[in-house]
Amino acid sequence: MSPNNITFILHKPQLSENIGACARAMKNFSFQKLTLIDPKPIFPNDKIFATSVGAKNIINKSKVFDSLEPALKNVDYVIATSARFRNKNIKHIQLEDLKKIDFTKKIAFLFGSEASGLSNNEVSYANYTLQIPTNPEFKSLNLSHSLIIIAQYISSIIKSKTINYKKSKKVKIASKKEIRSMTNLCIQNLEEINFFRPKEKKPIMLENLKNIFYRMELSAKETRILSSVFASLGKKR
Repeated sequence: MSPNNITFILHKPQLSENIGACARAMKNFSFQKLTLIDPKPIFPNDKIFATSVGAKNIINKSKVFDSLEPALKNVDYVIATSARFRNKNIKHIQLEDLKKIDFTKKIAFLFGSEASGLSNNEVSYANYTLQIPTNPEFKSLNLSHSLIIIAQYISSIIKSKTINYKKSKKVKIASKKEIRSMTNLCIQNLEEINFFRPKEKKPIMLENLKNIFYRMELSAKETRILSSVFASLGKKR
């Protein structure tokens, strides 16, 4: 169990001060990996460095992507933070449930923008959604506050080293890159048979399909098998 397995992803952050404060919060608990998706401010900038205080190294090493999907290429599990319940077939967990997560895997915590949070499309990439317990009448948390709560909790779990997993070492969990490749192959075949009808429902159908594949804990072998199945179906036509 290592802090190096943890990545914090900020999806379309809007304020420089929040980005810097998130980096500072991460360093408070020895986390180093920060990823930004399409940040609104110029990145990096003086405000970000100023509010990061002693965490400038995290800002300098952070990765920036235009969209979410490529940022998940080498991630095993995605945990999306959300203040509201989603009507999706995704496992909803609380902070205490993080004790059951295998932190020997590569885990990404996904945070939405300050104004709108995460859309259902972004949540569809997640294995779990996480809700931080707050006052039911006022659930709004600052971005950096949400991150530091989770960072502190994960840090205490990693330090405790109380979890022993007995899964076979021969079973390798599929990476997000492998799942994405398999999903795209499935979508390609479905598009060739004009599956997505009517057209106006295609976005939600794609969202639900991605949700199914991304929340399944498929092994690398299972992903290869499904990819072969989808490829064979395409050849049959």
